Amino acid sequence: MIKQRTVKSAFSAAGIGLHSGSKVQVNFRPAPADTGIIYTRTDLDPQVSIKCEPEAVRDTQLCTALVNLDGVRISTVEHLTAALSALGIDNLYVDVNAPELPVMDGSSQPFIYLFEDIGIQDLDAPKQYLRVARKVRVEDGDKWAELNPSDGGFQLDLTIDFNHPAMERELQHFAFNFTGRGFASELSRARTFCFMRDVEYMHAHHLALGGSLENAVVLDDYRVVNPDGLRYPNEFVKHKMLDAIGDLYMSGHSILGSFKAYKTGHKLNNMLLRAFLSDAKNYELISFAGSRSPRAEEQVFEFIDASCADFAKA
Repeated sequence: MIKQRTVKSAFSAAGIGLHSGSKVQVNFRPAPADTGIIYTRTDLDPQVSIKCEPEAVRDTQLCTALVNLDGVRISTVEHLTAALSALGIDNLYVDVNAPELPVMDGSSQPFIYLFEDIGIQDLDAPKQYLRVARKVRVEDGDKWAELNPSDGGFQLDLTIDFNHPAMERELQHFAFNFTGRGFASELSRARTFCFMRDVEYMHAHHLALGGSLENAVVLDDYRVVNPDGLRYPNEFVKHKMLDAIGDLYMSGHSILGSFKAYKTGHKLNNMLLRAFLSDAKNYELISFAGSRSPRAEEQVFEFIDASCADFAKA
């Protein structure tokens, strides 16, 4: 049986909020099976909890933000959610003392290491997957994203389209067969990026106040400004794929199918997930609770077969 997961014990982390620029502390606590990912604003009285689900995503400007009906928000959840997807963590309490999570280094890698260090706990309940049953596609101008049925696990194929000297055309496409190990080694270190020409606008709208060369790749009109350059030659498209993995895990279930997109972002990713879940004919909710291990289960198990030690080595 492929089981649901949580963390072994509670632990904390701290960092700077990307948009607020303020110090943020976040506490992670184990959660029982079938809880999902629950975020709680501990700085409010009374405290406010928001479950991680597609309908809770109500702001996608430069991040993915969960917002309840009273306007309480928790922003920049996508990098953490991508890490949870790679680690197969279905259930977790996330307590944060600010309206956003810490951005860490702008990637998912710090979260991977934090969870690897504390350890991951299997729960006595079958993990459930969303198997794509038929094609679902959403469009926004020339941008589009779609989910298609496929055999085995989760495949992604993503193309971005930036006209910039530092972004070579052949490095703006990336295809990836998703596994936990693969995410840790191939995607987790890809950082968010921005253009210097956009910084003044963002600051005027109280965005990216905590952004720096320590937590983002910054480009001027000609080059990457960061002294150490890029972590991957194709870091830009890899970060967009990291974002898509996080955005598609907002349902709390890993997807079995094929994701393909062109110039997608947080808004389109959420549109796709909502459209996918809006009709039960689009998907099948399945688990592998029996004792048999057919090829399909072996392929699915690659999602979460990497041990914590494997992540440390990746």
